[in-house]
Amino acid sequence: LTLNALRALNEADIILYDRLVSDTVLQMARRDAEQIEVGKSATGHSVRQEDIHTLMLQHAHAGQRVVRLKGGDPFVFGRGGEELEFLRTHGIPYEVIPGITAALACAAYAGIPLTHRDHAQSLCLITAHCQSSLDTLDWAALAQERQTLTFYMGVAGLPTIQ
Repeated sequence: LTLNALRALNEADIILYDRLVSDTVLQMARRDAEQIEVGKSATGHSVRQEDIHTLMLQHAHAGQRVVRLKGGDPFVFGRGGEELEFLRTHGIPYEVIPGITAALACAAYAGIPLTHRDHAQSLCLITAHCQSSLDTLDWAALAQERQTLTFYMGVAGLPTIQ
């Protein structure tokens, strides 16, 4: 969590948060802020994306400070782009506070460099949670030498990825 994100949590009236946001982070928010879980899981959506958009719009129009709290980077397989498009379309001002991309954070925490001038000169972030199936990925293009592949949401597709 960045200091800027902590500031936003302390100023928020409403916090719309994803399932993967920890209780520890939520406890840092202003005590009287309303917290609404809008997360998704592999087995289904607790709240549809359209409903998340509606919640953001309703609370913003009510003059409340809304924080849309996402785990990691909202623009890496996080639907942050869709949410910004919606806010722009409806003339709602916003501030993006970048998070830390999960692939980079996990690798760094484990002491694994994702690039290394002797081994990997590029990095590819891939979602294994495709709209249809992993068969839609261009595996030949991904199988390049000296490239690190990082898969997001890959547990269910692990047999294919391996």
